[in-house]
Amino acid sequence: MANNKIEITGLRKRWLVSSLSPIFVVALLIAGTFCVVMANYYYNMMLDGLKTRAAHASEYFSSNAMTNFREFYQYANSFAVEFSERDIMELQFIDSSGKIMASSYGLTAGMAPNTPDIVEAFQNKEISPFRGVDPHTGEHIMSVCAPLLLDDQVVGAMRYVTSMSGVSKELLITVGVALGLLILGVGMVYVSNMVFINNVVEPVAEVTETAKRIAGGSYGTQMENHYQDEIGQLIDAINNMSSQISKGEKIKSEFISSVSHELRTPLTAINGWGETLLEDDNDPQQLKRGVGIILKESRRLTNMVEELLDFSKMEDGRFTLRIEQVDIQAEFEDTIYTYMELFKQDNIELHYESSDELLAPIPGDPERLKQVFCNVLDNAAKHGGAGKRIDTAVFGGEGQIVITVRDHGAGIPEAELPFVKQKFYKGSSKARGSGIGLAVCDEIIRLHEGSFDIGNAEGGGCLVTIRLPAE
Repeated sequence: MANNKIEITGLRKRWLVSSLSPIFVVALLIAGTFCVVMANYYYNMMLDGLKTRAAHASEYFSSNAMTNFREFYQYANSFAVEFSERDIMELQFIDSSGKIMASSYGLTAGMAPNTPDIVEAFQNKEISPFRGVDPHTGEHIMSVCAPLLLDDQVVGAMRYVTSMSGVSKELLITVGVALGLLILGVGMVYVSNMVFINNVVEPVAEVTETAKRIAGGSYGTQMENHYQDEIGQLIDAINNMSSQISKGEKIKSEFISSVSHELRTPLTAINGWGETLLEDDNDPQQLKRGVGIILKESRRLTNMVEELLDFSKMEDGRFTLRIEQVDIQAEFEDTIYTYMELFKQDNIELHYESSDELLAPIPGDPERLKQVFCNVLDNAAKHGGAGKRIDTAVFGGEGQIVITVRDHGAGIPEAELPFVKQKFYKGSSKARGSGIGLAVCDEIIRLHEGSFDIGNAEGGGCLVTIRLPAE
């Protein structure tokens, strides 16, 4: 029966197109529509719940906890700490600059979500929703941001954030059930039609046996065709295949004979002249002539072999950056805000000075650039942490973007400055590390066609200067 399945491709194709395909398409449309409706239902229900919760909470908060900004901050922290539904959602309080000043999770405090719902809530003074990817965690979330008013002025906002994983799981189960029903229905139709198709396949048995004889080596065998449908087309195809195989075998034999002859000619000449030269090597003219013929025939033989062979060439791959348009200022600021809270735990002040003008995006690899920023800040804290202060800045000018990171530690000995970017070099530093971090940073910036400079700052401490070309 396995061979029958191969031979009745035309019948199966017509059956699938005329019978099974429309049913499958209709079933897909129904299942797709059902999935879309259910997705909208789940998302809208979830969004309505968040909106209702945000409306009541913001109204209560504005009415009972909003007499001045100090009370606003105190009540916000109290609300966040006592929030009882932290296991299913996060409650955030956003200040007027868009940063999280209090959160029921705690870890997100100090970050700036930078999602549209916050901007719209501050601008329109009304509840604004958001559904998408969290810029910091990459998680799919749904959030609702409600403005908090003091004397009809927006002084902050409260934001409910919940993960979409739960509703996505429920939706996935629903989709799975719908697809299961779809497969079951299509399977039933398939089985019922297979019963019909098997009744049609019986006349193909004779054709199958003939095809087996052809496959066994009886090339050129022809069958009589008494059919006008797909079976007739199959017989014609088999007859044509038999003829083509017979022709192919003939061509193959001729090819082997021709190639053998072409190869034999230069080989015969080489062997003949080789034997001649071995027997008589006293005649310099004869020797020169024989060697010339051997070289000529060898080149001819080489050319023929090269024409028969197909060589594939592989080039060694090199590391490449994933280039895209990067807001370098935003990437650097994200790193700064991430490390600011971490450095506070070590009593290190992290100061940041931004450019007065908005810097245009530049082509680069955001992940690799952030890797450089993190490494430089880690080194500043590790080697210059004794100064208890790190100054950072980003600004543009003269076709480039400049980023500086300075610590107020002991600095680097002048004799070690030329070697600090070399792999595995640690110098006199006692800090733990592999000694390859700065070398990696230097390579990443070099691939961005920038410069990575390390030196001592005036007044003490180490200064790292990163320059990247701006379009």
